[in-house]
Amino acid sequence: MHTAIAIDAFKPANRVPAQPRPQLRDVSLNAPGCARCPLRTLCLPAGLTDDEVNQLHDCVGSRRRVKRGEILWQSGDALHTLFAVRVGFLKSFMITRDGQVQVIRFQMSGEIVGMDAIATGRHNSTVVALEDTELCPIPLAELERVMDRVPGLQRQLFRIMSHEIVSKQDSMALLGTMRAEQRLASFLLRLSFLYQERGYSATEFVLRMTRQELGNYLGLKLETVSRLLSKLQQEGLIRVESKSVKLLDIPALRLLEAREALDA
Repeated sequence: MHTAIAIDAFKPANRVPAQPRPQLRDVSLNAPGCARCPLRTLCLPAGLTDDEVNQLHDCVGSRRRVKRGEILWQSGDALHTLFAVRVGFLKSFMITRDGQVQVIRFQMSGEIVGMDAIATGRHNSTVVALEDTELCPIPLAELERVMDRVPGLQRQLFRIMSHEIVSKQDSMALLGTMRAEQRLASFLLRLSFLYQERGYSATEFVLRMTRQELGNYLGLKLETVSRLLSKLQQEGLIRVESKSVKLLDIPALRLLEAREALDA
């Protein structure tokens, strides 16, 4: 069974020192299944028939809860289980060769985590909860067994993996061609889309990550992130109160994002 520990995720080390790990906490066994989950159109059940969804549900374990600041797994850990994020927000990061932390992704409800390890059988990043998070565990061996009987599930998994590739390409383009202000605008617009896709407000949401984590992901200094948030607020494009952000002028943010990229 996977476990979780609390750490300072920005401690420069090649690997978190070994220490006892408490068990992931089971959530109510009476929680709604895949067929009644409001996120089924975003997760593995998308596009499946009711019978296929029921077969998928049979291989999904009881929901687990990870507390804020706890690690789901570390880089190098063996892959046994994929997790669908039911509620919450996660951060994936790697340790570079010179011992620095590099945030590579933020993951939220409706997303599947762990697929980076399918090729090698071991995770190449560390995943930590940015808030209390509920997860649906999907044992890989059980998933492979169900896919033999449900071809639609295999197609859906391929779609999710394709989305992962596109997301990585977008992130590379974000860091490689955009000015700092464009990077921040693009990130806010992306969050807006993701929240709207999940039935939440597209214009008002909470940044679950710290300014430091956001800057690390965008390739910007902490001071730059704070300055740009203030600048966008002064220009009337957003309103910021602590971690809460309200997008006041989405068309203007889109124009900012679309400005000509930096010269090669």
